[in-house]
Amino acid sequence: MKFDIVTIFPRMVQTPLDEGVLGRAIARGVLDVRVRDLRDYTDDRHRVVDDVPYGGGPGMVLKPAPLFRAVEAIETERGRPDAVILTSPQGRRFDHGEAERLSRLGHVVILCGRYEGVDERVRERLATDELSIGDYVLTGGEYAALVIVDAVARLRPGVVGDEQSVAWDSFVRGLLDFPHYTRPAEFRSMPVPPVLLSGHHGEIARWRKREALRRTLERRPDLIDRADLDDEECALLRELLELKEKGVR
Repeated sequence: MKFDIVTIFPRMVQTPLDEGVLGRAIARGVLDVRVRDLRDYTDDRHRVVDDVPYGGGPGMVLKPAPLFRAVEAIETERGRPDAVILTSPQGRRFDHGEAERLSRLGHVVILCGRYEGVDERVRERLATDELSIGDYVLTGGEYAALVIVDAVARLRPGVVGDEQSVAWDSFVRGLLDFPHYTRPAEFRSMPVPPVLLSGHHGEIARWRKREALRRTLERRPDLIDRADLDDEECALLRELLELKEKGVR
C-alpha cells in the first residue's frame, strides 16, 4: 500500500515513521510511505505556502497552488491516488470503519492542514475526503496524518506480525477489547482471573467474550447496537443486561 503525506514539517512526520511496527513494515517493503515537503511545490524563491485570508481576520491560510502542484506531481510519479485526504477539524470523524475502508485502497495521499485553514478550493476540487480524528483542534494535521496511517496500515496483511491480535482489537467487531494479563499470576495481592490459568480454551473464550461485552456496556454502551455479535455473545449480553437491571455487576 502506498501513502504520500504532504506537509510543511516533513521531519515531524518522518521520524515516527522510522520507528516501531510502521518502520519495520516500511523497511520490509510491505508499506511504501513517502513524506513530501509542501515548500518543494512553491514557485517563488521564498517558498511561501500561506497568505492572509480574503475578507480579513486572524491567522494565515494555506495557498491552493502548492497543494494542487504536490498532488499533480505525486500523480505523475506514482499514479492517480485512490483518495486524497485533507486533515481538518471540520472533517468527517475518522473511526475504525473509515480505517477499514481506506485499508482496501492501494494509494492514499494525505494533505496536512495548518494555520487558520486551507483555501476552500482545495476542499472543493482536490480533496476526495476531509477527515478529523476528534472533536478538538491540533496545531497542525501532521499528528492526524500519522494516526490515520497507523490505523489503516495495521489492517493490511503483513504489517502486524500476529494478525489474530488485530482481529481481536477494540472496535473491530464493534466491542471494546477484553482485559489482558501476563506473568506473574499474582502481583501485589492482585491475582489473574482463575479461568485464564485453567487451560480450558472454551471457557477462556467465553470469559473473554463476556468481559468484552461487560466493558463495552460500562464504557461505551453506544457501540452495542452496532456490534456484530454471534449467538453466544447475544446470550451473554442478555445475561449482563438482566444482572444490570438487578444492580449486580
